[in-house]
Amino acid sequence: MHHLLRAADMRPSPAYRGNSRGYGRVALVDDSVGSVHMGVGLCVLRAGGRIDTHLHSYEESFYVLEGEPVLVLDGRACRLAPGACGLVPVGVPHAWIGPERGTARWIDMAAPQPRAGAGDPDTYFLGPPAEGEIADLDIRDPRSRNFFRMDDDDIVVDKLKIGSRKDAPKVSASMNTALLAYSGIALKMLVDKRLDAQLHTMFMVEYQPGGVAHPHDHPMEESYYIMDGEVEAVADGKRYTLRKGDLFWTGVGAVHAFYNTSRGTVRWLETQSPPLPDRHGYRFARDWEYLKEKLADRRAAGIPPPRGRSKRSA
Repeated sequence: MHHLLRAADMRPSPAYRGNSRGYGRVALVDDSVGSVHMGVGLCVLRAGGRIDTHLHSYEESFYVLEGEPVLVLDGRACRLAPGACGLVPVGVPHAWIGPERGTARWIDMAAPQPRAGAGDPDTYFLGPPAEGEIADLDIRDPRSRNFFRMDDDDIVVDKLKIGSRKDAPKVSASMNTALLAYSGIALKMLVDKRLDAQLHTMFMVEYQPGGVAHPHDHPMEESYYIMDGEVEAVADGKRYTLRKGDLFWTGVGAVHAFYNTSRGTVRWLETQSPPLPDRHGYRFARDWEYLKEKLADRRAAGIPPPRGRSKRSA
């Protein structure tokens, strides 16, 4: 099972009526598309707007696309900028305040999936956000434990070949600065256990021209919000061209693949829920086809199947 939502069809509508002002959201992934693990949305908040202080019975991550909204997390107000991301842990009070000018836009991701309809509530409002000092996000400050920020060059392999200066405006070299690169693909982790996420992950992916992920599936769901460029995606035997602003989703067991056939790089924001397990998180069709052929060759050669290990007597 998979789902595609084009950028032109994303139309935010007023949300949290009675507990917000100037705020809108459009659901990108929820139970209506077949998902059971995640809730992904595109949020907009105008200057002068707000979302009242509230808490959730689920964890929520975010990635700022545009503007400078203020997130008040557990009583501490932080001004964010594009590329800022982070986690609101389960049960932690928080509020959003609109930017000083313009409109802020961000992607949010919730796990477990928020409840729909008139069932048991999972969001509890506490009133308007209290006024207080607002500070810019400082990811070098060790107290920024639930926040992170990605700059454009954080996903460029060559930038990591040399050490950073002691006074560089980034976190000290550690897994916070790590980058995974393979098969023309670079992956930069944004939100995971190091930010206290327990139920999902969020990361940035970039494909170089010719980058490919062969057909595979997972024991978890994935969403992909295209940030830049275009990529060929295949899911359940259907092929699509994804472009900037599009949203793609694959469910558990959906066989999918990606091919960058363009001349430029493509980048997307990806979420997974549940988190990737330590083993057997990827099931590549090509590996199992290889095993199938190998077993067929053994049979054709008359080689009997291996016997199970015998138990040694005590």
